[in-house]
Amino acid sequence: MQKLPEAVQLIEKASMMYLENGTPDTAAMALERAGKLIENVDPEKAVQLYQQTANVFENEERLRQAVELLGKASRLLVRGRRFDEAALSIQKEKNIYKEIENYPTCYKKTIAQVLVHLHRNDYVAAERCVRESYSIPGFNGSEDCAALEQLLEGYDQQDQDQVSEVCNSPLFKYMDNDYAKLGLSLVVPGGGIKKKSPATPQAKPDGAAGMAAEEEEDEYSGGLC
Repeated sequence: MQKLPEAVQLIEKASMMYLENGTPDTAAMALERAGKLIENVDPEKAVQLYQQTANVFENEERLRQAVELLGKASRLLVRGRRFDEAALSIQKEKNIYKEIENYPTCYKKTIAQVLVHLHRNDYVAAERCVRESYSIPGFNGSEDCAALEQLLEGYDQQDQDQVSEVCNSPLFKYMDNDYAKLGLSLVVPGGGIKKKSPATPQAKPDGAAGMAAEEEEDEYSGGLC
């Protein structure tokens, strides 16, 4: 009959009865199904249901199942641009992955956190996420860490090219679709006008392009003959 809100209410009542009767697994399954049922109609309610399911699994010390449901909630929050709540949800995921010693996934959650914080225009929180992640085994020196440091540097210097280069790298593009979209839509403050002062005519060019320019000048410094 497509009366989804009423159906979800009944499923929630059923899950409470399952919990009271000592069958938390069935309660969690019912809540997760309710979330899937309502997700496209009422994402906010689906987030609540997924979080409830995660709590049931966490109380049963089934952390892998709990973190999977938290991940669903986080992605829906990002999709709805509810970034403050998404940041908290991703932090919960990260804490559980750290607890079960799934460190590579912690690195990916740090990337997700940073993207969310930058979309909140909170550079300080994004930088703190990276700094705190140095305590996670293997993070310092990983490609995730290097990419995030480059991203934060570009964002801080208002260098849109550098930010776009990082966000278009395979590391970011092949994340969950909701986070990949955050990366592709990330715009630095100030519309991409760099903080760095413009180079004067006497200033030496920077980097490889500068070296190439200097070599070209040397090549013709004495004239063509």
